[in-house]
Amino acid sequence: MRFFLRLLLILSLALPLGAPLLAQGKDDGQPSGAISVEDSATQDAAIAVRIRDILAELEGYGDVTVTVNSGIVTLRGTALQAADIARLNVIVARVEGVVAIKNQVTESTDVVERLNPAVDRFKERMTQMVAYLPLAAVALAAFVAVTFAGMLLAKMKQPWDRLAPNAFIADIYRTVLRLVFVVGGVVLALDILGATALLSTILGAAGIVGLAIGFAVKDTVENFIASIMLSIRQPFRPNDSIEIDGDEGVVIRLTSRATILLSYDGNHIRIPNSTVFKSRIVNYSTNPERRFTFDLGVAPDTDLTRAIALAREVLEALPFVLAAPSPNVWIEHVGDSTIVLRLAAWIDQRQSGLLAARTEAIKQVIAGFTAAGIQLPEPTYRLLTRSVEATAEIAQPTDKNPEIPAKMPHVAATAEQELEQFVTEERQDATSEDLLREHGPTE
Repeated sequence: MRFFLRLLLILSLALPLGAPLLAQGKDDGQPSGAISVEDSATQDAAIAVRIRDILAELEGYGDVTVTVNSGIVTLRGTALQAADIARLNVIVARVEGVVAIKNQVTESTDVVERLNPAVDRFKERMTQMVAYLPLAAVALAAFVAVTFAGMLLAKMKQPWDRLAPNAFIADIYRTVLRLVFVVGGVVLALDILGATALLSTILGAAGIVGLAIGFAVKDTVENFIASIMLSIRQPFRPNDSIEIDGDEGVVIRLTSRATILLSYDGNHIRIPNSTVFKSRIVNYSTNPERRFTFDLGVAPDTDLTRAIALAREVLEALPFVLAAPSPNVWIEHVGDSTIVLRLAAWIDQRQSGLLAARTEAIKQVIAGFTAAGIQLPEPTYRLLTRSVEATAEIAQPTDKNPEIPAKMPHVAATAEQELEQFVTEERQDATSEDLLREHGPTE
């Protein structure tokens, strides 16, 4: 009897301990990764709680509801922006245990809900602006101080006029200095405000705008650069007689936009500096000595050796003709009823006028030829018939040499001097706009 009682006591104690072992043996027989119904529900609840906690910390998801069933998350409600709706998928997908996502959230059309965040942001920014006012005042004061210092330094006349070759370049130096100080003031102000990163954006935008403006005003920029180069190189001076691209005249002034000439007819010729810089420039005033030429025809039967010698002798006797380089005469071409001689002589432009000297030389050579019996060409016709031959009579030259007048006329450059005086008076009316210097270096 006692034996049976002891056996029952042992079995009663062994049954509670053996039940877990039996259950464990049954679990080991199940496939790995299987979740019981109770554990799945618990996991879904945990996922839902985790997602709700995350959305509660983020702004804009207050109306979003979350339900989870077998790892499938369903999102319902409204959001303010489409970007917020798309971001929900990224947030929920990162939660452990999520199998799939059903995003049924729509964009809110409630005016009040959409305006409230904007109003809140505006209030926040106004509060920040008020808090930044003292710092902004300090930054503004620093900008004004730096800019004002640059303006004062640019107004100083002595160093810039000494460094620059002319007043135009000096003004460019001053403008560049002002710009440097303004940019420095902006950098200092942004550094005080802690917004130096904004400077790169501003400079990038300014570069793009400058490039667009440069293409739009390409001709103006080219003209401005040409003005700088001409004012430095100075290929001509005031009162110089020049030719630019077929236009002849006397230089009045060089401005920042154009070169002004006074034509020999009294008209003003305005040539853009970009054209002047790229064109062929003939300066007749650089060398004081200048040659004039003219053609003179003689009859075909003229003694050419004697005519050439006489023409050279007459030119050498003129007081305004220079001895060196000496005058020269040659045969230019032979026509039907004439032989053309070309005569050349040199004068000093500072003492004699070119047109007046050329006119007087022609007069004296013609007078010498007439005195020597050298005929100027006239149309000659010879008629041949069966009984009569008629020819035009040609005067025969005399054998004796003509007498050259003892006192030859003197030709002064009065016309050129009057024109130079006229140009000088015009230059005095606008001296500040002129980039040329009387005694400046030239090319």
